[in-house]
Amino acid sequence: MTWTVAALYNFVSLDDLPKLQKTIREASERLDICGTLLLAPEGINGTIAGVGAALDEIVDLLDNVANVKSGELKYSTAQERPFRRMKVRLKKEIITMRQPEADPTKQVGTYVEPKDWNAILNDPDVVVLDTRNTYETAVGMFKGAVDPETRVFTEFSDFVSSNLDPKKNKKVAMYCTGGIRCEKASSYMLAKGFDEVYHLKGGILQYLEDVKPEESLWDGACFVFDRRVAINHGLEESPHLLCYGCRFPLQPEDTQHPSYEKGVSCHHCIDDLTPEKARAFRMRQAQIDHQSEDKRKTS
Repeated sequence: MTWTVAALYNFVSLDDLPKLQKTIREASERLDICGTLLLAPEGINGTIAGVGAALDEIVDLLDNVANVKSGELKYSTAQERPFRRMKVRLKKEIITMRQPEADPTKQVGTYVEPKDWNAILNDPDVVVLDTRNTYETAVGMFKGAVDPETRVFTEFSDFVSSNLDPKKNKKVAMYCTGGIRCEKASSYMLAKGFDEVYHLKGGILQYLEDVKPEESLWDGACFVFDRRVAINHGLEESPHLLCYGCRFPLQPEDTQHPSYEKGVSCHHCIDDLTPEKARAFRMRQAQIDHQSEDKRKTS
């Protein structure tokens, strides 16, 4: 069975969030939709998946209430159910930055189409920033880009204040998975006095779909927030796995490391694994294995 995955976001004013949350939950349960959606007064953000017309129906519903088709809406596929269940959460921000001056409804940087992104990367006068976190950049980055080495997006503003200067860094470009973090990051940098701020329209996902591999300046795979873990050019699934102890992406050969235990630990997190965490993670993995076995027997 092939699942269709929709990654989406839109900055739009939303009211009565509890009612909207209830409506989406009920429709998702009826249509067997899985994934995560975040709702906030500033808009909607998330990744969901469904089979056939079911996904079309939920996207139509989201478009009616949050105009998702006029925002960023990106489709890909997965051969297995990419999420265990559906979560619809209420938040203060759909992408947490905690910088009030970062308001994409007022200003954002200049969008750069994927076909024009290589020219940005090759311009020596442009500082290109990866706005994602370290567990994402470890899987892949654009050649020549700067990794701020942030653990969470809220640290991005600290990186900017410590490493960049509007008077010296005249041109700054940035990219992220699907575009949403760049909306806020570019808005923040404009508010801080940076004049020329660019960002990749549609993010890495759009670039990997539009740009031919032989012309690409992308190095590695792109981390995604579902069971596929990462994808390559053409949005094809990569062989990456995920350590469910620390959520860090792994190469298949990393599972041969002595520190690896499925669902529990890997070489990235073994030093921080306490006996209490190990017991809890093993119980969780046993439940997952039991559920998977039940599904296999009934399929």
